[in-house]
Amino acid sequence: MAKVGIITDTIACLPRELVEEYGIVIVPINVIFEDQVYQDEVDITPSEVYRLLGEGKIPTTSAPSPGVYLEAYRELSQRVESIVCITIATELTMVYQSATQAREMAKEELPHTTVEVIDSRTAAGSQGLITLAAARAAAAGQSLDEVIKVTQDMIPRVHFLAVIDTLTYLAKHGRVPAIAAWAGSRLQIKPLLTVSNGKARPITAVRTKRRGVERLLEIMRQRTGANSPLHVIVLHANVLEEAESLKQRISEEFNCAEIYVKDFTPVMGVHTGPGLLGAAFYADN
Repeated sequence: MAKVGIITDTIACLPRELVEEYGIVIVPINVIFEDQVYQDEVDITPSEVYRLLGEGKIPTTSAPSPGVYLEAYRELSQRVESIVCITIATELTMVYQSATQAREMAKEELPHTTVEVIDSRTAAGSQGLITLAAARAAAAGQSLDEVIKVTQDMIPRVHFLAVIDTLTYLAKHGRVPAIAAWAGSRLQIKPLLTVSNGKARPITAVRTKRRGVERLLEIMRQRTGANSPLHVIVLHANVLEEAESLKQRISEEFNCAEIYVKDFTPVMGVHTGPGLLGAAFYADN
């Protein structure tokens, strides 16, 4: 039996090959279209969500119930001694609350399995990179305390940047007020968004997506340095060709230890809309 198992959710935007390689358990978030509930990446794909958004259908999302998390704990407890569950920032959704409620339920049902729930303080690919570091520590046979330390040490190191292609969806949902307010100006601007310390906020805005990508790369250079080995997940909302181009740029301009392309989580994408292009990353030093 392994010492530690890792759980996260589909918001983490982890490539499937990494999930399978490290045995990470992924809990699906709910996407709701016209009273029909779908499980993200189980019975609806991110590209299908963005297609429906493009047709004018506006979904809502909801966190998994504590019962769904309890079932994940129950299944994973059969092959590990302890569990670390890593979630999106608690300020952004109710996922952390569901996971912690399930942990309390597990104390009675699974008394021999320790469950720790960690708020990543971020979202999307940054949450995924934190989870990946935890999973690698667990796969190396590290103890629960050691895996928790690796996880917590990663939280201030990860970065997430994304160029928003349209203000329409943020204006409708109002989830990032500092950006949504710009929609009233009728300017054709492309905000550059980050998520850190539990909050989504704009860094700047540009007039074109091309300039947004250049600004994203400039900030990556400022935060990492050109020679530091870099770990990257390029994220996109139904613009795969643009994501592959960004991956190529990053691969050419940075010393990448690893780089992947993944669909941006539709749980956040319903608020930012199709066309988002971004990157989650951290440097080894």
